[in-house]
Amino acid sequence: MGKRAFLFPGQGSQFVGMAKDLFDNSVEAKEMIKTADGAIGANLSHIMFYGPEEELKQTENTQPAIFIHSVVLNSLIRTLDCKGAAGHSLGEYSALVAAGAMQYFDAINLVRFRGKAMQQAGIDNPGTMAAVIGLSAEAIEEVCKKASSEGIVQPANFNSPGQIVVSGSINGVRKAMEIAKESGAKLVKELVVSGAFHSPLMQPAKDKLAVELEKANIYDARFPVYANVTAKPVTSKDEIRKLLLEQVTLPVRWEETILNMVNDGFDEFYEIGPGSVLQGLVKRIVPGVKVSCIDSYQKVSEFL
Repeated sequence: MGKRAFLFPGQGSQFVGMAKDLFDNSVEAKEMIKTADGAIGANLSHIMFYGPEEELKQTENTQPAIFIHSVVLNSLIRTLDCKGAAGHSLGEYSALVAAGAMQYFDAINLVRFRGKAMQQAGIDNPGTMAAVIGLSAEAIEEVCKKASSEGIVQPANFNSPGQIVVSGSINGVRKAMEIAKESGAKLVKELVVSGAFHSPLMQPAKDKLAVELEKANIYDARFPVYANVTAKPVTSKDEIRKLLLEQVTLPVRWEETILNMVNDGFDEFYEIGPGSVLQGLVKRIVPGVKVSCIDSYQKVSEFL
């Protein structure tokens, strides 16, 4: 028998109208979304359902919005047996809730706090990120090393073969973009982000989050969650706490994560949450593996 894994998306998958179909069609979803609004003391669901997009794109709103959408979907399909999970950056929190390592109510507050802290760090330490297509991980490491004379820059997301995101100071990233083009990258594109995520410029957010994570209730996970920082399975609450903190300034090893999951016998992946970004990445990492996404009430109803 093969094993089924759930994958949870990170920032960038948000859209105006997200989770509204869940709210309208499921009493449980409605209660969970109202609970989240109550927990963070803001009418976040209104921004999710009706926008404006500019407000939804604020990191402090984006992160909890994607988290809520993902966790509510996961709750509605809990009859689907899952043996492991992973989440891309913010998605790691959704994965940990799915694995019982965190309670929804606690996690929503933590995710909102993380979003605010990262947004503030982006204001205090302005930075940017860029996607580089067509260079190997080794080549990107080299590019970042050369560009770092201009400022901080490092790999932030190893997404799939030949798709890597770099992050850091504006000068550092732009220099890296130049060098990447000279090194034969097929495409180099600066991303529209509010900060240099997964880089040392997020240190102030990490320091703030350390205090909150120390207080947070975290439990041993019921099934392994593959951590961004190590790309390896983790179930111990102390390890989970440590890795969630390190994740803020270290790269997301997504390609390695998926390869490790496949090596550990996972052969069926479901992306749970808005969008289908991860589904696309998985197809590039392991062509031919079974992968689909559950992103709407209609998709949920196919499993009920």
